[in-house]
Amino acid sequence: MLFTPFEIKETVDMFLRYKLDIRAITLGISLLDCICSTGDATRKKMREKLLRVAGSLVKTGCDIETEYGIPIINKRISVTPIAIVASSCSENDYLLFAKTMDETAKELGVDFIGGFSSLVQKGISIGDEKLIRSLPEALSQTQRVCASVNAAATKSGINMDAVRLMGDIIKKTAEATAQRDGIGCAKLVVFCNAPEDNPFMAGAFHGTGEAESVLNIGVSGPGVIKAAIENCRGMNFDMLADTIKKTAFKITRMGQLVGMEAARRIGVPFGILDLSLAPTPAVGDSVARILEEMGLETAGTHGTTAALAMLTDMVKKGGVMASTHVGGFSGAFIPVSEDEGMVAAVKKGCITLDKLEAMTCVCSVGLDMIPIPGDTPSSTIAAIIADEMAIGMVNNKTTAVRVIPVPGKKAGEWAQFGGLLGGSPIMAVNSAKSHDFINRGGRIPAAIHSFRN
Repeated sequence: MLFTPFEIKETVDMFLRYKLDIRAITLGISLLDCICSTGDATRKKMREKLLRVAGSLVKTGCDIETEYGIPIINKRISVTPIAIVASSCSENDYLLFAKTMDETAKELGVDFIGGFSSLVQKGISIGDEKLIRSLPEALSQTQRVCASVNAAATKSGINMDAVRLMGDIIKKTAEATAQRDGIGCAKLVVFCNAPEDNPFMAGAFHGTGEAESVLNIGVSGPGVIKAAIENCRGMNFDMLADTIKKTAFKITRMGQLVGMEAARRIGVPFGILDLSLAPTPAVGDSVARILEEMGLETAGTHGTTAALAMLTDMVKKGGVMASTHVGGFSGAFIPVSEDEGMVAAVKKGCITLDKLEAMTCVCSVGLDMIPIPGDTPSSTIAAIIADEMAIGMVNNKTTAVRVIPVPGKKAGEWAQFGGLLGGSPIMAVNSAKSHDFINRGGRIPAAIHSFRN
């Protein structure tokens, strides 16, 4: 295939000027064959398998970066939910499993390892409860471990017992990492309809329906999309939508190339490509700035939800034409602290928690990387989770909550997490209580349309 000088320049500009990158290559590994009757034996087999299967992951990523000139920001591993793997042993908590994951990830040189996870959308087993209650210690005593809990699903409704428990656990996790602005909560996400093939942290885990091992890839590119639509000023929405779609197609094709090559070199099947627009704290790499380029004075003003809906849909349409294996979330992330445009909008008072909730109805995932006052009651945190779970359940989409109650700080003060996690002003929450609602417990039934068969 021959490329024109314009196409070559366009590709170079994507990387050098507009911050296009592969946000993550994530090697999913099944640990089901590591299950033994004792924790020590299970952890020994876990470590041996991770070292064997993922031994070449980081080197492969670095080699591809060098050979192709394509930045790969994170190299990651996801594993079978540890609540399943550890359930056969008699240990009362799973901290040692988290430490084994963390130490092995460090030895391998990967950035994160996901899968300290539990699936409790319909009920909580003994192993699930042990894992959930281990989260504060596990996330405060490890560096690379990420955790997730799936508390709701369209088919099963919302497990309000799990939601209530997670309100308490998030508070305890924040307190366990109080000296770092509650950063433990930045590695913990509560899901509705969690995907089994997600390459993005903190929610990545290797589902039981997945292959023995598989390579998933997450691309990014908010800066590329923004640069493309800068040429659409004054044009109607038809032209704007078409431009976003065509640009998403180009980004996805590049991601497909990298993913298939990485999978070939490691010797595992290529899984899925998640084409979500994932922002960073760097200027010019922001989903909020894309929305503003569409004609909004600032993200959060009236029209923001409509703009985000179109952006998400066009990214999906362009992506599915470019790859036959699109999965994960695939859309647009709006993590507050990780998006400098979102942070600017919060400072102006144009982005609030309520507006973010409305935006999650039309984009990928949900309330993400939002610092809230440290004295927020656990029942209020649980109620925030319940609202987001309801959006996911009723709309048959993946939603999630990653909020960080920052100990000792109030609304308007600054929370800093560092690196890709960024920092943000602490956002106010509604002061009216939800305690009696949350304490009802039980399960909110699935919506009527869940009975489609």
